[in-house]
Order: sequence, then C-alpha cells, then structure tokens
Amino acid sequence: MKPFDTETAPRVLGRPVTVEAGVFPDTVWSEQVAWIDRIPRVVAMAGLLFTVIAAWWAVHHFEVVSRIILPSPAEVGHDIVVVGKNILTGGYMLSALWTTTKEVLWGFLFAIAIGFSLGVLVGETAFGERAVLPYLVAIDTMPKVAFAPLFLAWLGFGIASKVALAAFIATFPIVVGTAAGLHAADENARMLFRTLGASRWQTLFRMKIPTGLPQIFTGLKIGAVGVMAGAITAEFLGGGKGFGELIRVAASQLQTPRVFSLILYLSVLGFLVFWTVVVLERRLVFWHRASVTGIDDRR
Repeated sequence: MKPFDTETAPRVLGRPVTVEAGVFPDTVWSEQVAWIDRIPRVVAMAGLLFTVIAAWWAVHHFEVVSRIILPSPAEVGHDIVVVGKNILTGGYMLSALWTTTKEVLWGFLFAIAIGFSLGVLVGETAFGERAVLPYLVAIDTMPKVAFAPLFLAWLGFGIASKVALAAFIATFPIVVGTAAGLHAADENARMLFRTLGASRWQTLFRMKIPTGLPQIFTGLKIGAVGVMAGAITAEFLGGGKGFGELIRVAASQLQTPRVFSLILYLSVLGFLVFWTVVVLERRLVFWHRASVTGIDDRR
C-alpha cells in the first residue's frame, strides 16, 4: 500500500493528520471556540454595561442631544435611589408599583388561559386551524394600541381595561407556541398511542403536551415580555394609578431622570416575570435545553 502523503492529508484545526503505513489514526474532532465566546459572563455583561454608560455620558457631555431630553447617568442614578427609597419606605410609588404588578400578573394569567385554550383548539382540530387561526392572525397583525380606546370604553378607566389590553397583547404568542408544540409530537409516538387504544384526551395530555412543552414555553416567554407593554400602554392612554401614569406625568413635566428610573424599575418587574417562566421551564422541561433564554447559566 502506498504511504499517504502528509502534505495532502486532511487537516484538523490547521495541523496535518499523521498517517503511518497508510493507516488513518482515530481522528478527534474538536470545535474551535471564538475568543468572544470564552469571555466569562460577568465580565462580558460588565463590559457591555460600561460601554453603554460611557457612550451615554459622551452623548450627554458633548450635547449631541439636549441635556433637557437626555439626562446624565449620574442624574439617573440619583433618581433611581430616590425612587427606591420611596418604594422601601411605603410611599406612593410602592402603591403605584403594586398596581402595575397586579395588572401584569392578571393579564398574564388571562393570556395563558385564553392562549392555551385557543392553541389546543388550533392544534387539535381542523376547524381551529382552518377557521379560527386566520382570524387570530388577522387580529394579531392589527396595531394593538388601537384597541386601547375600545377596552377603555368597554371596561372603564380602572384596572380591568389595563388587564384586558395586557392579556390581548400576550395571548397570540401563547396560541402559536401551544399549537406548534402539539404538532411537534413524533409520528411514531402518535402511531404507538393509537395502537394502544389511547383516547384523544389521553394522547393530548400524556403525549402531545409533554412533548410540546419546549414550544409552549417559548410562547410563554414571548408573552411574558409582551404583557408588560400592554399594561403600560393602557396606563399611558387611560390613566390609572400605576407606574405608567407616573411616567406619563414625569414626561409631561420634562423630568427625564424620573422617566428613566421608573423605566428601569419596570424592566426589573418584567425580568422577574420572564425569569419565573424560565425557572418553571427548567423544572418541567429539564430534559430539553433552551438554546436562547438570555439568562441560561448552564454554560
């Protein structure tokens, strides 16, 4: 057998494969990791935050944007402390934060109930897929903010209209995630359940839903982000006693540091809702690793 030329031999990670007596050794393939992916998460997040704050300070310092509209990071930091003290001492901002929290939680619960029910209808029946789904898609393509005046007219200026708009925005992703999850079951598994004589409900709850949990939780995570936008939009347009109303008043008075600090606390609330969904996903879908969660610490 003709000896193999190492110059024409395949290369692994830039190095030629050595071959003796025309026999290939076992090749160990390893994936090269880019340098940016080797940076620890804490360092990467801190570096990104520092870069954003530095760019923010530069824009403010050189007055690229008017200082009335864009406050400095120090001004915003001071106001964050002021708002935090008001919340911790039981001031009016604590009541406003609790009002917004109730709107978000109730809206998300209603979105889960409605979205999961419609998702099962769309994923399990031809009627749902052919008749109901086109209407859901048509409604979702409409600007949802335009529905806010209707909810205010129907349900008044109380918390009910805010909950309704929050649930309205968060429902469709849950519908799509649920329907996609029900369709994710393997055809062999479906055939096995039919062979064993399982009923439609048994197949749904014992095979399709457990198999489709990754897609269902994807819809829940998208809905958890959208529900916050619905509640705050309803407060902007319909008043109320939550953080959205405080932001509207602060913006009308050009108190931009207060606007930034309130938005930060709202982002913390939204992050907690999203994190709750992620924790439930890890407990219930431990056999599936989500590739993108934004806060996956298993890497």
